[in-house]
Amino acid sequence: MLTGLSIRNIALIDHQELVFDTGFTVLTGETGAGKSILLDALDAVTGGGQPQRLLRDGCDRGSIEACFSFTPSLRSWCEAQDIAIDDEEELLLSRELRLQQGRYSSRSRLNGVLLNRALLAELRPLLLDLTGQGQTQQLARPGQQRRWLDQFGGEGLQRCLEPARQAQRHWRQTAAALQQAQQDHQALLQDHQARRQLLDELEAAALEDPAERTQLEQEQDRLCHGVRLQQGCQELQGRLQDGAADAPSVLDHLAVCDQELTAMVAIDGSLQELQQEWHDTHASIHHLVRQLDRYASALEADPEHLGALQERIAQLKSLERRHGQDLAGLIARRDALRQDLEPGGADAALQVLELAEQRARVRRDELCAQLSQQRQHAARALEQQLMQELRPMALPAVRFEVELQPCEPGDDGAETVQFLFSANAGQPLAPLKEVASGGEMSRFLLALKTCLAQADSGITLLFDEIDTGVSGRVSAAMAALLQRLAQHRQVFCVTHQPVVAAAADQHLLVSKQVSAGRTISQVRRLQTLQEREQELAELAGGDSGEARAFVARLLARSVA
Repeated sequence: MLTGLSIRNIALIDHQELVFDTGFTVLTGETGAGKSILLDALDAVTGGGQPQRLLRDGCDRGSIEACFSFTPSLRSWCEAQDIAIDDEEELLLSRELRLQQGRYSSRSRLNGVLLNRALLAELRPLLLDLTGQGQTQQLARPGQQRRWLDQFGGEGLQRCLEPARQAQRHWRQTAAALQQAQQDHQALLQDHQARRQLLDELEAAALEDPAERTQLEQEQDRLCHGVRLQQGCQELQGRLQDGAADAPSVLDHLAVCDQELTAMVAIDGSLQELQQEWHDTHASIHHLVRQLDRYASALEADPEHLGALQERIAQLKSLERRHGQDLAGLIARRDALRQDLEPGGADAALQVLELAEQRARVRRDELCAQLSQQRQHAARALEQQLMQELRPMALPAVRFEVELQPCEPGDDGAETVQFLFSANAGQPLAPLKEVASGGEMSRFLLALKTCLAQADSGITLLFDEIDTGVSGRVSAAMAALLQRLAQHRQVFCVTHQPVVAAAADQHLLVSKQVSAGRTISQVRRLQTLQEREQELAELAGGDSGEARAFVARLLARSVA
């Protein structure tokens, strides 16, 4: 439930702190006093409306904070979003509004954690439901009546809805893959000769190793620079083994060093480990000399082999340049062409995709059929319950039907949902939004939200002048319905009807006054029976003796 609301610099409200109770709460006050501001603020803090319009004139900052007690669904949602709640008993949702250099901005937080619009949209249905006169426009929104029916269907219907959506997405993916494959297959048939020529060219090139060109170029460099490499080997071998310019070779120096180290070991045995390292180094240099000798022996001039290498390198370069791919890409392209051009290769791949699409379509249709069955059950139950709620509100001959029309399967199933309505005997059923009057629409929305409340998990219900345009007898029936609904839910209602206001458990009065040239709205709770009688008398037409007597009877009946 909503436990508290704090507002700063919002519309006509300078600063207001409110604490709320369970049950049925009404807000009354003269027209323009700011009754709907509270509901607009709650709408804005949960991500709805246009909050920049709420910022008080002359202020560059405003804020709205709403406290809600936790429900199991709220805790589960916070845990799924990794929002730490620990042992907290309340959820604090806030929205800060700013005006900077002529531009509005807002920032939302949940227990101090920043929230984006998408998360707010997920959170809102877990907190409250707002119904107002303008909500009749929702009936015309695509899918709204279906969403209401699905909401009424509860967990059983929801368990069918998500698998059907996933199956539709899977079918859409397989169908797209099949369509692309069919287009590719058609292009393959049209371009078969060109593909065959390309494959023949790549097959003739005998491409196997993606690194072949690099290896060939390294071998070409060795052949082209053989003389220089041989000279280098001779220079190294001379200095290591033969010496140069009457200078001893490295090996000669090592032999002398070996003799001296042997003599030192004879004097000090602790130098044996050093002598062993020396012998290893000596052996490594002998190994290096042998390796240089083998390398030099392999450096033989071979003009024919060099010419073949250069031709192969030129061939590979030409293929890469002409087709815009390196050797690895050309090899992959050749392999793909082999598969496509094999007898039945492309047809086999297409058949696999056709089978996958068929299976996905069958599975989707099965799940859509299960969803349709659940909707049929929910539709019949909604029809019965809704008419039970409507008939006491001066609609004894009302008829209501949920029409399900088959359509192409989509993310929301395989049918459209439309509410059909008739308020009078002899009047045929027709789309609700086309035939219901304003008063009938108000009664319908109240009855619908009452039915939907049975499927919701404890959210707060807000009604903004839902009783506008109805008679006293009808408003009494609506008051009874709101009162009954508030036995299980927290209910708020902005009203001008004394009958409705008298049925409330708590009564908030919204008034405005001018201070220092500025208009300010204030909200206060009516604590005493006398205060309530006075306000109800004003709603009933004035603080007269008759009005006082009338509202006294209303309050007495409500208490009873």
